[in-house]
Amino acid sequence: MRAAHLAAAIGLVCALGAPAQAQALHPYRIVGDAIPASLTGAKGDPERGRAIVTNRQVGLCLLCHSGPFPEEKFQGNMAPDLAGAGARWSAGELRLRLVDARKINPATIMPPYYVVDGMNRVVPSLRGKPILSAEQIEDVVAFLTTLRD
Repeated sequence: MRAAHLAAAIGLVCALGAPAQAQALHPYRIVGDAIPASLTGAKGDPERGRAIVTNRQVGLCLLCHSGPFPEEKFQGNMAPDLAGAGARWSAGELRLRLVDARKINPATIMPPYYVVDGMNRVVPSLRGKPILSAEQIEDVVAFLTTLRD
């Protein structure tokens, strides 16, 4: 039954997430288990990042994750709790997990949020578009790094 829930979750992210505008992806370099440099060359905004994490129409993070969001009902339990994420992982490690967690764990259930190539079963209107833009990735990274407890 868990596999059905995972497939549904990934399908929802791909079908319902507000995709970034079609544009070339910013280049990045993976070093070990991280993307150390910002995708945009600038730091993200933690407030915008929190809004993305808790928005059930954009990132859909709370479909699988739980976290320090007491106002949010029905948080997920299939993925790590986001509480303390900034203490467990560096900004670069978080960035890689958001961009494409398959680079760390090929069997992960986490969808790649900043990938367009090699994606299967993508709604035609979303083909060629990442789930999140580079700016949105940086905003989420900025927010997650604030979660230290």
